[in-house]
Amino acid sequence: MTGAAPGPGHAELRGRVADPEAATSPAADTRARAGKGPRPDAGPGAAGPSGAAKDGETRKTVWVALAANLVICVAKCVGGVVAASPALLSEAAHSIADSLNEVFLLASLKRSRRPADARHPFGYGKERFFWSLLAAVGIFVTGGCFSVFQGIEALRSGGSESRSGYVIGLLVLVLALGAEGASLVRAVRQVRRAARADGLGMAAEIRAGRDPALRTVLAEDGTACAGVVLAIVGVALHMATGEIAYEAFASILIGVLLVYVAYTLGKAARVQLIGEAADPALQREFRTFLTRQPEIDTVTALLTMHLGPDSILLAARIDLAPGYDSETVEDAMVRIRREAHGRWHDLDQVFLDVTDAATARKDEQVERRR
Repeated sequence: MTGAAPGPGHAELRGRVADPEAATSPAADTRARAGKGPRPDAGPGAAGPSGAAKDGETRKTVWVALAANLVICVAKCVGGVVAASPALLSEAAHSIADSLNEVFLLASLKRSRRPADARHPFGYGKERFFWSLLAAVGIFVTGGCFSVFQGIEALRSGGSESRSGYVIGLLVLVLALGAEGASLVRAVRQVRRAARADGLGMAAEIRAGRDPALRTVLAEDGTACAGVVLAIVGVALHMATGEIAYEAFASILIGVLLVYVAYTLGKAARVQLIGEAADPALQREFRTFLTRQPEIDTVTALLTMHLGPDSILLAARIDLAPGYDSETVEDAMVRIRREAHGRWHDLDQVFLDVTDAATARKDEQVERRR
């Protein structure tokens, strides 16, 4: 960032404050090490207790979903081959896609918590968004496209099932609905707990969706339950009428549903990978907090970006109130960063570009005369 420098002292200060590791003082660092305040130079790679706890809950939810999908996948594959059921084979492809995605999500939970380094000074939080994008691609290709293909092939070739085939297919689908339902219940409970902690409703928490791993599991389990219901209806109608078209259309509908879910998840991951700003209400809180500081005259620019599910970067250009020397302002900047992180634990990267309001106005007047 650049700004009108009021003098050598302020120019030197701006360089120091903009550096998150340099904007500390021995006293502040001592207080942080003693446990009386957040460590000023803590980066996004250092998971706080709340972040670690959330990750632990999400990891359990993903493992439950993976275990359910593996069991169901084997049952659907065997049942689909024995019964020659396109709807059941479509659901088997769906379960394979979900199982692979859970592996991606587990990898993202581990990799995103690596500490910041020289090549990635802001940490690896965006690994979550990358792996959730791969999960969306997996749902689209392995689940959606295969299901649509399976349904079209069934319509073209026709076919019929024995009564035992119908029974096997329905038993497997009922078993799948129970397992997927149990996994969905756990995901919903975690979302409800997160909504309670954030003071939001369930719908608002799902829309916010800051944890892509939890969002993906919730979408997968919800879609899986809907897909199984469609498959049950298709098999039952095929059994009652002898028309395979019902089962084929159920398979196509499952595919269309998966493609839509994959598009929605991919779109959310794309926005987060590009760099999504903090919620507008939260940005207003940041601006109000900075404006109320006695050393700050005005906040001329404020930018935010999510570096991970629980990591936010704040960059602000601020005009100083007159009458403060550089040493006082430097101490104030350290205090402001510490208080900001204490109030918003996700706000772990704060960059302040400091200028002097009076000097900046004089410089502007000089520029206009020219």
